[in-house]
Amino acid sequence: MKRSFFIHSLGCPKNTVDSQSMAELLMKQGYRLAEDQQQADIIVVNTCGFIQPARQEALDLLREIMHEKRSSQQVIAAGCLTQRERKMVMAEIPGLDALIGTRRWMDILPVVRQLESAGERPITSIAETALAMEEGNIVRASHLGGYAYLKIADGCDRGCAFCAIPLIKGAQVSRKMDDIVNDVRFLQEQGVQELILIAQDVTAYGRDLGMKDGLPVLLREIVRSAPDIPWVRLLYTYPGEISQDLIDLMAEYAHILPYLDIPLQHAAPQVLHRMHRPADMGKVTASIQAMRSQIPALAIRSTFIVGFPGETEQDFQTLLTFIRTMTFDRVGIFPYSHEAGTAAFQYANDVAPQEKEKRVQRLAATQEEISLQKNRTYIGKEMQVIVDGVGDGISICRSYRDAPEIDGMVMVNGELAVGKITAVKITAALVHDLVADPLG
Repeated sequence: MKRSFFIHSLGCPKNTVDSQSMAELLMKQGYRLAEDQQQADIIVVNTCGFIQPARQEALDLLREIMHEKRSSQQVIAAGCLTQRERKMVMAEIPGLDALIGTRRWMDILPVVRQLESAGERPITSIAETALAMEEGNIVRASHLGGYAYLKIADGCDRGCAFCAIPLIKGAQVSRKMDDIVNDVRFLQEQGVQELILIAQDVTAYGRDLGMKDGLPVLLREIVRSAPDIPWVRLLYTYPGEISQDLIDLMAEYAHILPYLDIPLQHAAPQVLHRMHRPADMGKVTASIQAMRSQIPALAIRSTFIVGFPGETEQDFQTLLTFIRTMTFDRVGIFPYSHEAGTAAFQYANDVAPQEKEKRVQRLAATQEEISLQKNRTYIGKEMQVIVDGVGDGISICRSYRDAPEIDGMVMVNGELAVGKITAVKITAALVHDLVADPLG
């Protein structure tokens, strides 16, 4: 009988997809997925290495596993942290059986086979370039209830001053359109109701394949090939790269949700220049206004970094004013984190940690007022929601305005069918969430 395995997946949905792909590869070869790590012969931790708290979470979990594991169990560390800090991981977590780098999820099978024979440990499979290999007929998606994340590209070419992703993932590599569409058809057959396209930057899809504006081309093919998937959501679009063709497509097809995640990061031009981000805020504002004019229901999520080196109180006030003016549906707020190897790591004039936290709280309080006001406008209205879970007489759902895990929820009275899209009427509004009754 083949051995069993268990995978801990940390970090973003892109990591979740890689973890699912590793599991599928192993199961195709007869390895069994255990219910928990105690029952597994092989334990895999797919790590995140983006910022220090994520790195610490991965190290803490690995230490716990190494402390509790049986002598017969084998432990593999995979993903972004091992790619970025291989020597550190080996020093901090002695006794690991193998390390696999990012984009090397497909190496899980040969590594596990190597572990079945005697030999030097740890086994390492970490390429310096971090480029992807052939996918081997594996669906590059993670199917969770009624929704699925589908990876369309990996890596990033943007070079933002604060971000270590290009150092970890390397340059962008887009998947072939035929492979993506085949995955979409498979997910349609599995009954997926919400397809979430993910990459570090979905608006750059196809550029490395010679396509000028590849995302709209891909979306048209997805809508044509999988008409029974009612919701298609885009995550992580780049400011200034949302083409008119893409907006026209979102306005034309009801399948493509009127939802955009646009990480703007700041609003003060001088801060954006130092971040190596688009700094023409007049152009950004005009673009968002034009999108909202063409798609009135458009929900926009953005993220912002506060306390970037050199950020003054005036810069922060510029950001506060921008938030109040633009009234985004959702906002993620992060204090600046020093990341070795990035351009900003060398910047002077750091903001004191206490001041960073104060600015985070001030910005969050401002956005909470906006979010509550926006949510109240939905009271009495009917909405379509997807059911993610049920319990204690309540259904946890999401509207088109809510991406899984990062946005709000719609709490519906009664236990509805999980994974289905249903109509509800909004009865109350909270800061982040809505309350509703089912219709019909």
